[in-house]
Amino acid sequence: MGLIQIEGMEFYSFHGHFKEERIVGNRFLVDLTIETDMQKPAESDNLKDAVNYQQAYQIVKQEMEKKSHLLEHIAGRILDALYSEMQGIKKATVKVSKMNPPMGGRIQSVSIVLTR
Repeated sequence: MGLIQIEGMEFYSFHGHFKEERIVGNRFLVDLTIETDMQKPAESDNLKDAVNYQQAYQIVKQEMEKKSHLLEHIAGRILDALYSEMQGIKKATVKVSKMNPPMGGRIQSVSIVLTR
């Protein structure tokens, strides 16, 4: 078993509870960890035997382009899409962070972590 980690994927997206957030947008960071069996690709050196992390990035990017009200919804959609479009994922964890959230004070980020 092994881990694929894609860290610090940055997107400018239009998610948020407030209407203004869905119009103006904000910066988001996404981290993804995928647990998978790496024995076969470690031996074969062939991409067809591995979980393709470039495909995983494209899935995250597509989901970040769809507007949502909640970070939980975004994270859930990302996991749904990963499991439906990719093979070989044993477990996945996604962290979605909204940078500088409008909460009435100086806050670097707020994050949701979801594992399935």
